[in-house]
Amino acid sequence: MKTRAAILWDRQKDWVVEEIELDPPKRGEVLVKMGGSGLCHSDEHIRSGDLPWPLPMIGGHEGAGTVEEVGPDVTWLKPGDRIIFGFIPSCGRCAACSVGMQNLCELGMYLGDGTQISDHTARHHARGQDVGLMCLLGTFADHTVVSEANCIKIDDDIPLNTACLLGCGVITGWGSMVNTGEARPGDTAVVVGVGGIGINAVQGGVSAGVEYLVAVDPVEFKRDMALKFGATHAVATNEEATELVRDLTQGRMANVVVNTMGVGEGDQIGASLGMAGKRGRVVITNLHRAAETSVAMSALDMVLFEKQLRGSCFGSANPRVDIPRFLQLYRNGKIKLDELVTKRYTLDQVNEGYDDMLEGRTIRGVLSL
Repeated sequence: MKTRAAILWDRQKDWVVEEIELDPPKRGEVLVKMGGSGLCHSDEHIRSGDLPWPLPMIGGHEGAGTVEEVGPDVTWLKPGDRIIFGFIPSCGRCAACSVGMQNLCELGMYLGDGTQISDHTARHHARGQDVGLMCLLGTFADHTVVSEANCIKIDDDIPLNTACLLGCGVITGWGSMVNTGEARPGDTAVVVGVGGIGINAVQGGVSAGVEYLVAVDPVEFKRDMALKFGATHAVATNEEATELVRDLTQGRMANVVVNTMGVGEGDQIGASLGMAGKRGRVVITNLHRAAETSVAMSALDMVLFEKQLRGSCFGSANPRVDIPRFLQLYRNGKIKLDELVTKRYTLDQVNEGYDDMLEGRTIRGVLSL
């Protein structure tokens, strides 16, 4: 079939919205009509070259849609089912999935390939050549073909261009604070960078009962949003945050610091460890440049105060359990989804959406498809 998608052909260039040829789903795959896709900074890492995955590539990994066709051996999904994609596939059978680490499923080894898990070939084609998929999904499109391992079935009551946010930003941010960071009632927590991930780390801290929750971002609009989402304080710089946390805790410093700025930097890790107290946990959930190998930090400080540095992928979550659970929290008014969306765009406005993100004008932009 013919459909449309936003393709990145060259680094540092705009996404190009154009017609593609889409093959039908093969074994274990489904054809999905997209309903919504979040504009996440991870796709910008592909465009900038920070994440040097192969091009050409259809962007998008935070998506939701409706199944239109299923391939052979797909027994638990049918046409008409509404789904959210987990941007890391989960097989449910490997060692990681079996011990509750679906976010680290062994199928994740294929994440950067851009081809189908089933046979490592492409279903998407444009300009006479194969086109890869961001995180095996390619949600910046009217239609896509994906593995059933990426699909989480949901009920019919929530708009797809809102539900899509649970495919990455909400679960990743919330889980970074609560699952990886182990925030507890009465803790002091810091969130460095208030975008689509950071604002949900704030939500996680509020849910966990954190006493002092400090948001750090140079953009005033984002600091204001953090306060609306439950942060107790919002400041512009690391230096301000460090002094504020020292004052709030009488020198004990933070229990949890979560790094969620758009582009991670080695120097920031040292700054975040400086905000952490004894056995304080610094969580890295944002992407760093693939070529970056240097981190500025005091190893002696880590030893003497038993500080901990932790990585967090997909918020250390189990998406097949957590995505339906968070939908129920949303229904009951326990988490905010609608308020996360600063602006909605059409597929043709994808570059405008990323311009707004990079200029700090949005918390989360969403493509309504």
